[in-house]
Amino acid sequence: CILVCGFLLCQCFMCSSVCVCRQYLVAIPAVIEAGAETKFCASLLQPGETVVMTVTLIILNTAHTYLFILIYQCASFSKTLLLKAPLVKGEKILNFEVDVRGDTFHSKEVRKVMIKAYKARTFIQTDKPIYLPGQTVFSTPSSDYTLTPLSGEQYTSCLCAKERKTVSWTMIPTVLGAVNVTVSAEAVPSHVSCDNEVVRVPERGRIDVVTKSFIVKAEGTEIAKTSNWLLCPKGWFLIYLQFKCAKVVCDILGRALKNLDGLLRMPFGCGEQNMALLAPNIYILQYLKGTQQLTPAIMEKATNFLTSGYQRQLNYKSNEGAYTTFGRGPGNTWLTAFVMRSFSKAQSFVYIDPRIIEESKTWLGNKQQANGCFEKSGKLFNNRMKGGVSDEVTLSAYITAAFLEMNISQHVSKLDVIPFVLRISINDLSNTYTTALLAYVFTLAGDTETRAHLLQHLDTVAVREGDFLYWSQTAAETSASLSVEISSYVLLAKLSASTAADDLGYASGIIRWLTGQQNYYGGFSSTQDTVVALQALALYSTLVFSPEGSSTVTVQSDSSQLTFDVNPGNKLLYQEETMEGVSGKYSLEVKGTACASVQVSYSIVTTPTDVTTLSVEVKSEVDATSKSRRKLALTIKSQYSGKENTTNMVILDIKMLSGFTVVSSQLKVAPLVDRVEQTEDHVLVYLQELPKDMPKNYSLTIIEELRVENLKPAVIKIYDYYQPSDQAETEYIYPSAAGNKLL
Repeated sequence: CILVCGFLLCQCFMCSSVCVCRQYLVAIPAVIEAGAETKFCASLLQPGETVVMTVTLIILNTAHTYLFILIYQCASFSKTLLLKAPLVKGEKILNFEVDVRGDTFHSKEVRKVMIKAYKARTFIQTDKPIYLPGQTVFSTPSSDYTLTPLSGEQYTSCLCAKERKTVSWTMIPTVLGAVNVTVSAEAVPSHVSCDNEVVRVPERGRIDVVTKSFIVKAEGTEIAKTSNWLLCPKGWFLIYLQFKCAKVVCDILGRALKNLDGLLRMPFGCGEQNMALLAPNIYILQYLKGTQQLTPAIMEKATNFLTSGYQRQLNYKSNEGAYTTFGRGPGNTWLTAFVMRSFSKAQSFVYIDPRIIEESKTWLGNKQQANGCFEKSGKLFNNRMKGGVSDEVTLSAYITAAFLEMNISQHVSKLDVIPFVLRISINDLSNTYTTALLAYVFTLAGDTETRAHLLQHLDTVAVREGDFLYWSQTAAETSASLSVEISSYVLLAKLSASTAADDLGYASGIIRWLTGQQNYYGGFSSTQDTVVALQALALYSTLVFSPEGSSTVTVQSDSSQLTFDVNPGNKLLYQEETMEGVSGKYSLEVKGTACASVQVSYSIVTTPTDVTTLSVEVKSEVDATSKSRRKLALTIKSQYSGKENTTNMVILDIKMLSGFTVVSSQLKVAPLVDRVEQTEDHVLVYLQELPKDMPKNYSLTIIEELRVENLKPAVIKIYDYYQPSDQAETEYIYPSAAGNKLL
C-alpha cells in the first residue's frame, strides 16, 4: 500500500474559532489490476476552509490522465472511494498525484503506482475428489442449437488422477444472439477396471456442469430502419411496412433520455466523439431542470456520464489549454471551442475546474487575428460545410457563438471586433450552413436587425414538404447530417430571442422534420448534428412544455392491435412493444390532448452495398506456414473518388471471420492512420482522410482461435464519419470455404 501524506503549518481560519493544523492522507494499493475497480482512502483533518482535493493518475510519457475530484467544506472527512484503473497491456507505471488546494494554501504530493494486466483465467470449483476412475461427458439438449457427436469420439472414458481428455461436438445454432451451451461430466458405475483399479462412484461430486455463452450473429451488416412522427391529436394516417417494434414516448426527448450512453452506434475513440457523449446530457438536464421534471435518479445517471466524460476529455487536452482529436499534435480551434462551451454549461451540474476553462479561453484568444477572425488550427470537422464563405468566417462564427453562450464576451477584448467582421460576411449568403450559424450568433448578440435579415433569407431557401420545414446546403447537396445541423441552428435562432406564437408555429414545422430524422436510439446521423439538434429540441421542449394533457396511441392492423397511454405521470417513460413477422397496412392513431413521439422500427441484415464515392476491396492469402490453425493475410484497398479533394475522417471497420482474431498488423504505423481499436470481433481503423483518387492499402493477419465449419463471409465496411451514408462494403472469407477461390 502507498501512503500520500501532507502536513501544513498551523494557521487560524475564519470558519474556525481556533488555530488548526491541516493534515491529509490518501492510501492506494501499490499494484492495481488493469481495468479493475479498486478502493482508495482519502482523509483530511481540520481543513479550516473549503478545499478541493484532486487525485490524478497520470500515465508516464503520455497525455492520459484520470481524475477523481472531491470537494469538502470546513469539516474533516474520511472517505473510501472507488477508482477504475485504465486498461493497459502488460505493465504501466503511473504517477499518483494528490493536490489539495484552498484559498490560502496549496499542497501537492506525487507517488508511483503500477497498473498491471493479468491474463484471464477460468477457475471452476466443485466438490469432486481428484480421483475419478470412470467418467461420462454429455451435452444438455436445447432448442437454440443442435450438438452432433463427431465421428469416432468416445464420450465415456477411463480417467485416473491428474488425467484429462478433450471431447468435441459440432454445434449448429438455430437462433441469433447469446446462446448458452451446457456440458455435464458424470462419474458412472462400470464393471470394467480402470488402470487396474476398481471403478468406484463417489457419494459426492459425481456430476460437474459447465455453461458457456456464445454470440451468434447473422451474416452481413445489420441496419435498423426507423420512421418517426411527432403526432398531435388531429386524426390518423396509414403506413405500410414490415416492422418489429413500436415505441411511444410523450416527450420528444424521452428516447434520447433513455439512451444517454448510446445515442449513436458509432466508435467513440477521439476527443470530439467523447464530447458527443457528454454534451447531450447537459441540454437534457437543462430541459428537465427548467420544467421541474428532474428526478434524483435521472440526475445521478446524467451527472455520472458528465463526470466520466469530463475526465476522459482531459486525455485530449494540451498543456496550453487546447484540445486535439487524438491527444497529440497541434490544438484544434473548433474542438477547443466546443469543449469550452460544454464545460461552461456543465458547471451547473458537476464540478469542472475553472482553470481548465480559463486556459481554453486564453488559448483561443491568442488564436484571434488582427481582423477579428480566428486562426484555423486543425481540420474543419465536416468539409461539406465549405461554400461561398471562407472557412475562417464559419469557424469564427462558431467560436463567437461559444463565447456568447457563456456570457463572457465582455471579458475578451478582441471579441468586440468579431461582430463587425462577421457583419461584413452577410453580403455573401451562398453558404446556407454559415448563414444559419450567423443567424444564431446575431440572435445571441442581440442584433435584431441583422438577425431578421438573415432569417428572412433563410426562409426563402427553406425546403417545404407538407408540414415539414428544413434546409439543405445546396439544392444538389442532400446530406442528411448537414441538413439536421442547419435546421437546428435556424431553430435556435428563431427561439433564442422570441417565444411569440408565430415563431413557435414556424418552429413546429422544423421540429416535425427533425424528429423524423432521429435514429433508433434518439440521436441523429453523426456527432455534431446530434449535439446541435438535441440542444435545439431541448430549447423548444422547454418553451412549449405543459404538465397537463394525456393521449392514447393505437397501432392497429386487421389481426392485431397495440395501445399506448401517455399522461402526465409517464411523460418521460419510454414504452416499447414488439411484433414479430408482421407486415401489411397499419393505422396509427392518437386521441387526446397531448402530443406523442412515435417511432416504428425494424432491423434487416444486408449484404455489401453499391459503391458510392468510397470503395473498399480486399485480397486474402492463406499462410501455409501455419499447420495447426488456419491463418489468413488480408490486404485492404480503400479509395475515394468524390468531388472534394479529400474526405472527412474515415472509419475502416474490419469484421473478423467467426472464430478468428488478429495476430499481427501494421495498421498503427500505416499512412493516415490516427488510431486503431479492437472491440469484440471488429477492428476499427480511424483514417485522417482519404485523398481523391489515391488508393491506400492496409494489411493485417488473422488466425483461427476456434474451429468453425461452414464459415460465412465477414464484412469490411468503410464510411465517412460525418456523413455515414457515404459508405462502401465488401466481403472476404477463408479461401477453402469458398471452393478454394481467393477473394
